[in-house]
Amino acid sequence: MPKEYRTIQEVAGPLMMVKGVEGVAFDELGEIELASGERRRCKVLEVDGSDVVVQLYENAAGINLSNSKVRFLGRSMELGVSGDMLGRVFDGLGRPIDDGPEILPEERRDINGLPMNPAARVYPEEFIQTGVSAIDGLNTLVRGQKLPIFSCSGLPHSQLAAQIARQAKVRGTDENFAVVFAAMGITFEESNYFIESFKETGAIDRTVLFINLANDPAVERISTPRMALTAAEYLAFEKDMHVLVILTDITNYADALREISAAKKEVPGRRGYPGYMYTDLATMYERAGRQRGKNGSITMIPILTMPEDDKTHPIPDLTGYITEGQVILSRELYRKGLQPPIDVLPSLSRLKDKGIGEGKTRADHANTMNQLFAAYSRGKDAKELMTILGEAALTEIDLKYAEFAEAFEKEYVSQGYTNDRSIEETLAIGWKLLSMLPRAELKRIDDKFLDMYYGKQ
Repeated sequence: MPKEYRTIQEVAGPLMMVKGVEGVAFDELGEIELASGERRRCKVLEVDGSDVVVQLYENAAGINLSNSKVRFLGRSMELGVSGDMLGRVFDGLGRPIDDGPEILPEERRDINGLPMNPAARVYPEEFIQTGVSAIDGLNTLVRGQKLPIFSCSGLPHSQLAAQIARQAKVRGTDENFAVVFAAMGITFEESNYFIESFKETGAIDRTVLFINLANDPAVERISTPRMALTAAEYLAFEKDMHVLVILTDITNYADALREISAAKKEVPGRRGYPGYMYTDLATMYERAGRQRGKNGSITMIPILTMPEDDKTHPIPDLTGYITEGQVILSRELYRKGLQPPIDVLPSLSRLKDKGIGEGKTRADHANTMNQLFAAYSRGKDAKELMTILGEAALTEIDLKYAEFAEAFEKEYVSQGYTNDRSIEETLAIGWKLLSMLPRAELKRIDDKFLDMYYGKQ
């Protein structure tokens, strides 16, 4: 039986100080019992000799210093995992909130996980179809990759996240595919949108949802993504499933980290975020990947809103260092009415070359991808020139490129949030658009592919 302490000295906001404590470790879980018998959870933030500072998971209202007692449980936060988690909705601490029964765990796992041995990692090289042309065709997602979405506040990243979660699949196999969706610091309306969206399409049956609302404690927000990743690791490496983990919004997570760091009076780093934020984010992101000898995999799409639309802000900046590329949503394209407003030119998937080509997507994929990037870039330049100098100043070929850029945005990028395109459909649209340009301009495409597809869509 854990030893009980009645030596609570003070409560300051979400923090509580307990004196005369023995043998307690950092990050250990504790339980506060009030005089009424009510129990609340806390975790150890700091140990100074026999003085311990703990952070409360619930609020501090009603804690009487003399009548309340604390016991430390000798373990950090754990999640009971089981195959029955699929189709269920949990809060940020792993408790069911969908009116269903409690999960009977097959095992209990520490939510901090264990780092994957770099030598045991398998290189990501298998295509995952999201059904979104701007991702599948130009910034391909590969199994085991970490590909974040950088958004701006007010842009429809929630719709894009839900669309990818509903549509993502591993093609040409009957392998088990699951989605683990963790939402941090979102509103009740957003939470409702995600749950209903998954229920309507039946995607809920292969999804595990962890939902932490904006009014939940900051310390719970720190646990939410780790709960999700623990469930993902179990499904991937014990149940041989291919798991797509979507974490939204990482900015809310980082703000919670800053709030806790400030409460502990730590020396702040850039923009007030703690200096260890890079390491902290890496402990989450690096849990994605594939392992030698295991059939399952974890692919991750973290979503973050860039404060002040600034991609040099510490959160997107550090995320970009750890992950393999980024998909960027643009306010300008959103104003034009594009759905989703993905800006393909600054977006990048560093592993896309590994997941495309013969036997994965199609032999002409790499050629058409490079040609679409080049033509769209030139078309955007032509449109800017047209704005400054007027249409008359452009050459005939520049006008063609400007027309191509306009059609590319309307037909290729903008597809709505319910349209699930196969990679063949995406490639067909790409060829249809490229056929607007004279064949002589398509210098990045092999002649054999031009003979097969040019002007035939």
